[in-house]
Amino acid sequence: MPKYMNTTTTIPVITIDGPSGVGKGAVSLRVAHHLGWHTLDSGALYRVLAIASTQRAIAANQETALANLASQMEVQLIALPDFSDTRVILANSEVTAELRTETCGQLASQLATLPAVRQALLERQRAFRKPPGLVAEGRDLGTVVFPTAPVKIFLTASVEARAQRRYHQLQQKGIAVTLEHLLNEITQRDQRDRTRQVAPLIATSDMVVIDTTGLSIEKVVALILNNWSPKHLLAPN
Repeated sequence: MPKYMNTTTTIPVITIDGPSGVGKGAVSLRVAHHLGWHTLDSGALYRVLAIASTQRAIAANQETALANLASQMEVQLIALPDFSDTRVILANSEVTAELRTETCGQLASQLATLPAVRQALLERQRAFRKPPGLVAEGRDLGTVVFPTAPVKIFLTASVEARAQRRYHQLQQKGIAVTLEHLLNEITQRDQRDRTRQVAPLIATSDMVVIDTTGLSIEKVVALILNNWSPKHLLAPN
């Protein structure tokens, strides 16, 4: 049996980090589909916490109560058979649609700045690491959650391109929003993610940086797969 099958810490992981709107979700699902691996959308866990805390009327400044909720809430992330999207189940109720709203995203971003919340969700994220491998996307996957992952990707894109993508996504869902509003929200979220004291969003020297501005999803997937090699299976990580 290959060495990577023996312990959790040697199961291969590809981390895909980056700010909102760079295409992390779509890209990670397709990479996982190609490799036949599991997936983790770490941002979904924070969004689920945002929904759960709203349901329980827990304010965004009640850090201890939020951390307790984060460690106890019942969550399932279920990739669709074609890996085109992920269904999210909270306590036996599907919350996928609610999860994608801007209101949920903004609250999740605020909760993600709380150290106790991040610590509570850390082991839950690491538990997704199962054979034969994991493609994990978020904002601190390569720096904090899986710091020894053999392949670390950092996706970036211009703020304008990211706002345009989000604008078209929301239009397709029938959600009315202005491009100016999205530009402001993304800029504010970038600032919050990059300046938070715990696990700030950064591209480290061991990450492969890919600018997705003007690139198709297929092209980005190909670039990531070009950085993966079967030799990573036997490398300690």
